[in-house]
Amino acid sequence: MNEVITQPNESQNAKLVYILYLVGIVVGLTSLIGVIMAYVNKSDAPDWVQSHYRFQIRTFWIGLLYGLVGLILVTVGIGILILLFVLVWFIVRCIKGMNALDKG
Repeated sequence: MNEVITQPNESQNAKLVYILYLVGIVVGLTSLIGVIMAYVNKSDAPDWVQSHYRFQIRTFWIGLLYGLVGLILVTVGIGILILLFVLVWFIVRCIKGMNALDKG
């Protein structure tokens, strides 16, 4: 019975991280808060939620890496396309993650 009670809470925490990531597109600080939450909650979560936290952590770091590459390459001109690609990729990963989380 306890497992049924904790799973929705864990699921809500993981969903909150996705929402913080999406809000982070406009307000960058919330993405940082989201990745910290993912690191903190990862070890205590059930296996199926841990996979979401790993996905979220990878999404953050890969997005940050390619975002920085895009910023550096803005001077060359191709950086804007890279930044646009990273933005779309980031949004798609968050939405796919939330859909998978809802399905359990």
